[in-house]
Amino acid sequence: MKKAILATKVGMTQIFNEDGVLTPVTVLQAGPCAVTQIKTVENDGYSAVQVGFVDKKDKIVSKDGNGKKEIAHRHGVTKAEKGHFEKAGVSSKRFVREFKFENADEYTLGQEIKADIFAAGDKIDATAISKGKGFQGAIKRHNQHRGPMAHGSKFHRHAGSNGAASDPSKVFKGKKMPGHMGSKKITIQNLEIVRVDAENNLILVKGSVPGPKKSLVTIKESVKAI
Repeated sequence: MKKAILATKVGMTQIFNEDGVLTPVTVLQAGPCAVTQIKTVENDGYSAVQVGFVDKKDKIVSKDGNGKKEIAHRHGVTKAEKGHFEKAGVSSKRFVREFKFENADEYTLGQEIKADIFAAGDKIDATAISKGKGFQGAIKRHNQHRGPMAHGSKFHRHAGSNGAASDPSKVFKGKKMPGHMGSKKITIQNLEIVRVDAENNLILVKGSVPGPKKSLVTIKESVKAI
């Protein structure tokens, strides 16, 4: 993998190509990302590039009249994180991710990575946290079938038998049951980039991309390009 960038999901729309064919696309705000650290085989045992995305406020600590500490921007960047970003010569970032690049030595601290590293026609892998659905039953979570809905039926949307009483007298591990659905790390491979707006750092990807709007999406060069 030689190309990667962080993005946020803007939403979905549709565009027409030169032949008038409609294509559904997902719009991603990709970059600009800043290189915050370069890892080498000599120092870290492997070659990688650490990048930051989206500016974030610093955590400010002050004292009131009684000498007690008051923290503004409680979810801001800590003092240690601020020092790390200052060493790279970049502003404090909200998202920090690491990419294993074989050519990490070609990057420099503070270098900007923008959407123009990709072009229309490129194949990518998109990774994000899927939408959380909360606690769901077996029908919605595992696409199981319901039972008869007639009045005499005692079985409607139940998951069915969990385990016989005498044999095996237990519920096997991995049985598909109701539970928490969604909010998992999902990767969709071999997505095609339809258009790149380098001026506004927008990437239009054919089809859907996991995650809700405004969520963080990691875009990497496809490892199984067809």
